[in-house]
Amino acid sequence: MADAADSEIEYSPLCGWVTRDGVTVQVHIFRSAGTSDEWTLEVVDQVGTSTVWKELFPDDQSAFEDFERAASEDGMRSFSLQQHLH
Repeated sequence: MADAADSEIEYSPLCGWVTRDGVTVQVHIFRSAGTSDEWTLEVVDQVGTSTVWKELFPDDQSAFEDFERAASEDGMRSFSLQQHLH
C-alpha cells in the first residue's frame, strides 16, 4: 500500500480562477486519485495566501457551492487577508 506522500491527486473540473469585485483567486477542489474519498476545498489568492476548509465534502459540486456561499457572504477579499481554516 502506498503512503499518502506517494498518492496522486485528482482535481475536480470545477477548479479554476474566479474573479469578483476586483479580487482573483484560484479554487482547488481535490481528493486522492482513484478513490471515493471526500473532497477538500482550498482557495489561493494571487500572492499565495491559502484558505483551506476543515470540512470535507461528499462531492466536488458541494465543495464549489460552499466556496460560492463564502464568497457571497464574506466577500472575495476575505480570502486574501490571511490564512484561514473554516
